[in-house]
Amino acid sequence: MERVLDVYKRPYNADFPVVCMDESPKQLIEEGRPSQGMKPGQEARVDYEYLRHGVVNIFMANEPLKGKRFVEVTAFKTKKDWALFIKKMADDWYPKAKKITLVMDNFKT
Repeated sequence: MERVLDVYKRPYNADFPVVCMDESPKQLIEEGRPSQGMKPGQEARVDYEYLRHGVVNIFMANEPLKGKRFVEVTAFKTKKDWALFIKKMADDWYPKAKKITLVMDNFKT
């Protein structure tokens, strides 16, 4: 853990960006019944029934010292999807970087 924290202490250098990356599955849901807004003397009412529309994966990369954030939504979370995201990062977002330090915990991918 200390080694990771030391990486975060590095000063900003455009040639050697420090990028944090993670992924997260998100369920696509829709309200089953519309909510009712507040009325005088009555709180808003929300029905918790919902309709499922599957799941997507969100990849996010963040360069904290530069204030950059990149997000990509994919239908799946496979090794290939992960590799394509990393390739896009290197080729499109950091083409002039000499070395990208990637902080991540992609256990499943």
